[in-house]
Amino acid sequence: EASKGKQGGRTMEIQRLIGRSFRSVIDLIALGPNTIYIDCDVMDANGGTRCASITGASIALQLAFRRLMEKKLIPRFPMRENVAAVSVGMKDGECLLDLCYEEDSSADVDMNVVMTESGKLIEVQGTAEEVPFSRGELDKMLDLAKRGLDQLFEEQRKIVSGLPTPKPSPKSFGSLGETLDNALKKQG
Repeated sequence: EASKGKQGGRTMEIQRLIGRSFRSVIDLIALGPNTIYIDCDVMDANGGTRCASITGASIALQLAFRRLMEKKLIPRFPMRENVAAVSVGMKDGECLLDLCYEEDSSADVDMNVVMTESGKLIEVQGTAEEVPFSRGELDKMLDLAKRGLDQLFEEQRKIVSGLPTPKPSPKSFGSLGETLDNALKKQG
């Protein structure tokens, strides 16, 4: 889509979801007149591009805000809470977490859950593809999503806490990406 210079409906839907997910946890007054652009490239798009984008963007935003504070471009850290997203679904009465493409395309129910680290829901997108689901099944899927999200929050904290505060670099685009790449190499 980007090479054609025209964005399709799916891309615009994902953009809106990401925007809604972060507007709810960012203090726009602290951000001031700054605009943050979040560019998400999911390298392994096996069913969870929206969720992977939101979970990764949460880390990128923390790094960007740290950098803006260091440069004294914002007065305080504007992100009130960490955010992550995960997919859940049901197939033949069984709850599934983090659906891959095959599971997503054959699930009776598929749902994306976006949540704050304190457990507050930002967005729940769910659809019964062929078989309607009960309130009890919804609760089971949300409970499973919460368990998966707790694991994602733990991983986000490990990544961000293990990164040094980025230092200004004379190279354009260098320091944030290099810092993240180096940290991931050390962990992996």
